[in-house]
Amino acid sequence: IGQLITTRGKTQEPATEIPAGDFGAVTKLTNTHTGDTLAGSKDVTTALDPINFPEPCYTIAVYPRSQTDLDKMGNALNRAAEEDRTLRVTRDPDTAEVLLSGMGESHLQIVIEGIKRKFGVDLESRDQRISYRETIRKKTRANGRHKRQSGGHGQFGDVWLEIEPLPVGSEETFVFEDKIVGGVVPGQYIPGVEKGVRESLRRGFISGNPMLYVKVALVDGKYHPVDSSAQSFEIAGSLGMQEAVPLASPTILEPVMTVTITVPESNMGDVMSDINTKRGRVLGMTPTGNNLQQITANVPQAELLHYATDLRSITQGRGSFKMEFYQYEEVPGNVQQEIITNYKKAQETKK
Repeated sequence: IGQLITTRGKTQEPATEIPAGDFGAVTKLTNTHTGDTLAGSKDVTTALDPINFPEPCYTIAVYPRSQTDLDKMGNALNRAAEEDRTLRVTRDPDTAEVLLSGMGESHLQIVIEGIKRKFGVDLESRDQRISYRETIRKKTRANGRHKRQSGGHGQFGDVWLEIEPLPVGSEETFVFEDKIVGGVVPGQYIPGVEKGVRESLRRGFISGNPMLYVKVALVDGKYHPVDSSAQSFEIAGSLGMQEAVPLASPTILEPVMTVTITVPESNMGDVMSDINTKRGRVLGMTPTGNNLQQITANVPQAELLHYATDLRSITQGRGSFKMEFYQYEEVPGNVQQEIITNYKKAQETKK
């Protein structure tokens, strides 16, 4: 251990000891982190009880403002999370966003300002993108045909696909069935069809989000002894899905969270009214003592992006909550149309 220091406001004073109950500081601790126990002898093996930190309840996406900031962003965020155990840094595999979670909007803004001051990394904060999904509501059948002739060997693949919805929330999100009879599509080409189907589902059809809970059956097709190939049937499979999905009443699903909210009894009515305005469903209420009530509700994630701030305002800072993923559910028509419109605008901007 290097120099011991006590602080008096902004003033630092050297110290020879820090008695029990006092606050102090030690410089240049390379391998020490929040929650570690320091002992004066290697023979001491007892660790102090760990500090229980609150779970983060507010999440934003962070983006670097320049390439230089991008190069240093990961290290700066990890250093900040090591110093402040109420922070959590994750990467959303669906949206590829870097997410920073903490105790509230003000807390994260202070963290971002501190990262710029200490590490020279300038970050932009945005609302995190919601991981929507797509599915279908009807059973239908369509043809996908790929044919190209340009001298020498051409390309040919022809498939008929039958698609139908699986129950939303079921364990299997995609099922592919080979129902070919009589070899009208040779076996070596069928994996290509499935690959084309899977790729089209991954890209989505109406909002650019992956499509789930779909059963696809290859029921018929044609091939050419010279021009057919696995790649031709992969393209045919993708084209078949592009024809079939619009006929199957496609729709958008949104993630719904189970939220557990602890509030004073005097705020119960206001909190439940707020849940209703957020398209939520109250599941139950349980008294927890000390004039507190615990409310459990299912609420769409899109309505909870700023809930830490909303709840603090309603309860004057006396409420708390935690949430976890519940299931995907269909988005209401007006919200769905807004998502589709925003997606189309984004596609036009890319062009």
